[in-house]
Formats: sequence, structure tokens, C-alpha cells
Amino acid sequence: MLTDAQQIERQGAIMRILRDGLVRRQADLVRLLQQQGHQVTQSSISRDLRDLGVLKASGRYVLPPDEVTRANGDFGMLAQFVRGFKRAGPSITVLRTTIGAAQSVAVAIDKAEWPEVAGTISGDDTIFIATANARAQDELVSRLQAIFRV
Repeated sequence: MLTDAQQIERQGAIMRILRDGLVRRQADLVRLLQQQGHQVTQSSISRDLRDLGVLKASGRYVLPPDEVTRANGDFGMLAQFVRGFKRAGPSITVLRTTIGAAQSVAVAIDKAEWPEVAGTISGDDTIFIATANARAQDELVSRLQAIFRV
């Protein structure tokens, strides 16, 4: 059984590998980690990538932004994955992303704790953002336009 320290060490190694090089497949990541002495499987790597908020874009694994601030958040790296948004009624906004990026963007929005956002639900390339009312949705739309320039 893997200890917490071993998992933290393995996740640190994953972050270093992704920061230093181009990884396109989980199998490549498994091989690189095994070369460093980590005992890993494809399923453990999949869980680690999810836990770390890693997303796949342009056919390669990409680390999430280092930190999300509480105000508007540091969405610099994630902004490249947002394609647009539209209102879907008075309290739901639909945000479209590139394939595979929705969860990472939704997590960043949730961590930012914007007061106008009641919650998010994400799929593969779509995020539903709920607001309490139309006024809160107006605030959200202004924020999304400013941050993502879409």
C-alpha cells in the first residue's frame, strides 16, 4: 500500500516531468516514473493527474496554474482553453472550453469563490455555472468577459 509521503513524492515527480518535457500519453509518464524508481500503474497515474488538476491540451499534458487568487483568480494559463460562453436563462451560464479542459477551468472558478457563483458542473468541454439570479449572472458575464476576453 502506498503511503501519503510516497504519493506526494510521486506527484512531485509528475509535476517536474510535465514542467520539463513534453508528455503526450499516460504510458510515457508511467515509463518515465518507473525509470525514476516509482512503482506506478496507468490507473494510479490517471488518479494523480486528476488530483493535480492536470489537463490535456493540444495532445499533451499541461500543468494547471500554480495558484488561483480569491479575487479574479490567476486564469492566465487556463484562458487559452476557454472558447466562449452564453446565457442559458436568467441564472445559468454555459462556458465552452477545448476538449478536456472544462474540469480544470471549473475547479479554478470554484476555488476563486466568486460571490455571484452558486456552483459549477463540468463535463468534457462544457461548464454550467449557476447564479442566484439575473443580477448575479450579469456580474458573472462581466467577469468572464474581462478574464477570458471572449
